[in-house]
Amino acid sequence: MARLLEELAPDRLEVSDRTTLRWTGKWARRARVPAVMVSHETADGVLRTWGLPEGAARRTADALNVRTAHTYARVVCTTEFAEREFVRIGARNVVRAPLGVDLVERRPALYDTGLRARYAREDETLLVTCTRLSVEKRPSTALEALESLVRRGRRAVLVVAGDGPLRPRLEQRARERRLPVTFLGHVSDRGLLGALQASADVCLAPGPAETFGLAALEAMACGTPVVVSASSALPEVIGPAGAVAADRGDAFADAVDMLLERSEAERREAARARAECFGWDTAVRAFLAAHDAEVFVRGPVPGGVA
Repeated sequence: MARLLEELAPDRLEVSDRTTLRWTGKWARRARVPAVMVSHETADGVLRTWGLPEGAARRTADALNVRTAHTYARVVCTTEFAEREFVRIGARNVVRAPLGVDLVERRPALYDTGLRARYAREDETLLVTCTRLSVEKRPSTALEALESLVRRGRRAVLVVAGDGPLRPRLEQRARERRLPVTFLGHVSDRGLLGALQASADVCLAPGPAETFGLAALEAMACGTPVVVSASSALPEVIGPAGAVAADRGDAFADAVDMLLERSEAERREAARARAECFGWDTAVRAFLAAHDAEVFVRGPVPGGVA
């Protein structure tokens, strides 16, 4: 990778991996290349999901973030939530820029009655979660939500798009509890994934350490409302177009029930309208500005995220 960077001789460097590619910041300083680190997932949030006590997680995260802020010319945070851990350490080179969604590729017209019928009957609620099946994403919350809904008498099914180390354990849990869950593994076909998101009644985004949540934004662009973790940045992103829940299955189930009390047209129109605040043009302008921004100058962000 270092040789490749030397060959490319970049004018700017943007890094989104806060672990294995941290060294690129030092490379950029030596090469006199302005470098930006994009903060995906909060460090202390991820450490807590791995089981570290809150105090230890915060101290470790602060130490990592001090080095990150010192090494890179700027740190880009996509939400106020993501920015907090850098504000806490007094970092003065933080700028804000939202991520974006392709509003043409992701659209309500992707709704596919045949695809929906493959996974859910007409009288069933189709839930979808698109996530890596790893501990920091808390995919088990989606299964717990389904179990709670079924126990209440709601006819609901869950489709899980994504793979990861927790998949065998989650599949075993679904079998043991006889939950109507379909595990698709990694879905590489973006058209299929979009159709699945558009055809769902509700999408679930249970990750508590998310600093933005692109999968949730993509679902909303497809016209599907999302239930998100109250511990994440996603309440900033979804605004009034979805529902926020504590990190428990029953709380997510309550939020699903609440969303389904609205008419289908109302909830789908609200989801799409909110997603339209996050088009690619907005994201591109903000990120280009972040690369050349003066310290404390933030890129344009949609209402509710500034």
